Amino acid sequence: MMPRGSDQLLLPANPWFIWGSLLLAFLFNLVPFGRLPAIPDLLALALAFWNVHQPRRIGVGIAFMFGLLMDVHDSAVLGQHALAYTLLSFFAITIHRRLLWFGLPQQALQILPLFVAAHAVSLVVRMLVGGMLPGWELLLAPVFESLLWPVASWVLLAPQRRPPDPDQNRPL
Repeated sequence: MMPRGSDQLLLPANPWFIWGSLLLAFLFNLVPFGRLPAIPDLLALALAFWNVHQPRRIGVGIAFMFGLLMDVHDSAVLGQHALAYTLLSFFAITIHRRLLWFGLPQQALQILPLFVAAHAVSLVVRMLVGGMLPGWELLLAPVFESLLWPVASWVLLAPQRRPPDPDQNRPL
């Protein structure tokens, strides 16, 4: 029985594309949007996506590295983003086989608690060291990240959906 989420065979993911998408998401997170807590964390979205689709290439260590880079950029407590991204990646890898059996809307609903937990961990660490509560708008960021899951899936899987080169020896 084939998973419902995969309606066609995908080509192997190009490592350069994976790293390029992670670096692009990281650069987007570096853009100063002011103090808006509802801005979705595209790096967390990209990490969760690649942890679900390529768990052997993008793992917890890479999430930790990007988390430390975000901590340095945001002048946050060293380890705040690193802990959140590491836990997000661990749980995304944990559910990756089950998640791929569902369609994109159901995947977005099932990935929502992971984004909520990542933001909650980051908030708890920030509050433990005496930070200010960002407000109720913080609850919108995981919802926006979950709503972006189908868009991210469509964009990040597009290079793998290319039709393979026709060949006399392959029936596909």
